[in-house]
Amino acid sequence: MKQNLHPTYGPVVFRDASAGFTFLTRSTLAGSTDSGPGRPTATIEWSDGQTYPVVDVEISSASHPFWTGSARVVDTAGRVEKFRQRYAKHNKSNDSKGGN
Repeated sequence: MKQNLHPTYGPVVFRDASAGFTFLTRSTLAGSTDSGPGRPTATIEWSDGQTYPVVDVEISSASHPFWTGSARVVDTAGRVEKFRQRYAKHNKSNDSKGGN
């Protein structure tokens, strides 16, 4: 007897809260499986009146800089300064020991 190894495939809503963007698609997250993450516990009512499981994502095509055409400003000068401050004590202790 063959066992059905394929996961359940059904409708799921993915929601990008940072962009206020939601889309309905089909996914294996619709079913509960022993080996997978299982069905999301949160639900949302869609415009067709049906209730679907919802998965919150951090980034989607609506918020990703590649798709939106807007780049994020990265404060590299601030990061470098934080690094120097963090390791200033370390360098001083090495200098007193005769290190580089």
